[in-house]
Amino acid sequence: MNNFLNRLRKNPLPVVLLTIFVDMLGYGILIPIVPQLLGNEESVFSVLSPGMTVNQGYILLGFLVGIYPLMQFIATPILGQLSDKFGRKKILAIALSGTCLSYVGFAIGVLTRNIPLLFLSRAFDGITGANVSVAQAAIADISTPDNRSRNFGFIGAAFGLGLIVGPYIGGKLSDPNVASWFNPATPFWFAAGLSLVNVMSVLFFFPETLTGLRARVKIQWLKSVKNIAAAFRLKKLRVPFVSSFLFQAGFSFFITFFSIFLIGKFAFSQSNIGDFFAYAGIWIVFGQVFVNSTLSRKFSEHTILKTALIAMAVCIALFFVPKTGWGLLFICPFFAICFGLIQANFLAIISKSVGPDKQGETLGVNSSINTLAQSLPPVMSGYIAALLTPNAPLMVSALAIFFAGLVFVLMYKPPRNLHTT
Repeated sequence: MNNFLNRLRKNPLPVVLLTIFVDMLGYGILIPIVPQLLGNEESVFSVLSPGMTVNQGYILLGFLVGIYPLMQFIATPILGQLSDKFGRKKILAIALSGTCLSYVGFAIGVLTRNIPLLFLSRAFDGITGANVSVAQAAIADISTPDNRSRNFGFIGAAFGLGLIVGPYIGGKLSDPNVASWFNPATPFWFAAGLSLVNVMSVLFFFPETLTGLRARVKIQWLKSVKNIAAAFRLKKLRVPFVSSFLFQAGFSFFITFFSIFLIGKFAFSQSNIGDFFAYAGIWIVFGQVFVNSTLSRKFSEHTILKTALIAMAVCIALFFVPKTGWGLLFICPFFAICFGLIQANFLAIISKSVGPDKQGETLGVNSSINTLAQSLPPVMSGYIAALLTPNAPLMVSALAIFFAGLVFVLMYKPPRNLHTT
């Protein structure tokens, strides 16, 4: 036992992977529950005050979903710089403690029907949830050219596993039919407990991975805004960045109101929604691990992307066709595999387009673009749903992703000399 603990203290990888898994788990837990809180006035889980309409709930839902990535957009580069200054271990432990507290706050907000507390908890979680950037930096610290791809592959696996387990746990732990004492706050108590375990693992088993602290580094508080400006200076990446922004925006429209669509058209419970997203998560991982590896041996990244973007837009449109929930199960694999292919190949193109000395900067720019793209559409989708129908954000999603594909097909030209900007 002591030998195992000593080996664990020397290898930060398991703790880092647990951190990423917990982060994605928390994101996934929300998917089947939040629509029941604000987007379904007939649900016993609704936290809407008497007199509030479901349209007002849609608007609140959009803001609640959007506040998390907005805070991430601001905080991610700041936490990265703080970890350069004070070390990965300290910042990771503090950020994970904040994540734990945010889950506690959200659970209390659900039980007390306190909407301001729900918003405060999600905003705080967005700030501390930027710990993923610190975890990825820790992986970079310990990686060598020989194991870098393997280590970052583990990160992808942790993301995927969290995306599968999170919605499933959220659906089951909030379902009184599974256990009479389960309620919509239960999954967040569970996530808080898991986050606390994560904090303890960092404190006791995570070795500091940054060997040269840069104590004199000056924190750039507006680094996220500068990252967006930097995107326009990377000429060979302008088209991928624009296309990626449209794709992420489109997916945000989709994810914000797809659960509402499932409730309205197919009468899905939160447990059914969790099952569906877990099923989708399995296909996403399958697409990234197996389908992408097979296709990448025969086709270039940009060829795969051109097809996958258009195909995913079509899949979203096809979700309107089935008359029963069973029909969704046949469309979902194609949708999820396309999503996995898009994520993997956008990262591959961005990574290959710059040299090793600019990888960190470029991936940081890409992260800022993605979180900004995920911030605005949820708010817009809330108003669109209120003014039109709750299905309208899905239509906007399909159009945005279609235009992402159109921009990429018409404007992207693979650079002859990679690793230059």
